[in-house]
Amino acid sequence: MNDPVAQTPSVDDRNLAMLAHLLGIVSGFVGALIIWLIKKDQSAFVDEQGKEALNFQITMLIAFVVAWILMFVLIGMLLMPLLLIANLVFCILAAVAVSKGEHYKYPFAIRLLK
Repeated sequence: MNDPVAQTPSVDDRNLAMLAHLLGIVSGFVGALIIWLIKKDQSAFVDEQGKEALNFQITMLIAFVVAWILMFVLIGMLLMPLLLIANLVFCILAAVAVSKGEHYKYPFAIRLLK
């Protein structure tokens, strides 16, 4: 895998990165944003994974808005539960990966923060 950081992240860095991903389940982009803003200059791993979590949660927010608009034509009723499940599954996969010190990239996130 193409790792931007050559050294293994510390346990604290892995825990903060894991928290940034898991907070997306309950707080959307807010939790990841707070962790990223506080720790981005102190840890390259938390900076990278915080941006990943933020990009994914912003992508999910856009998808939820589109699904909400599509509720008026009933398609949104099908999309909303799928988006909730996708958010849950991908956040957990990301949290598990970063807890092992791996660099996780969400498969379909819009890369707004680079």
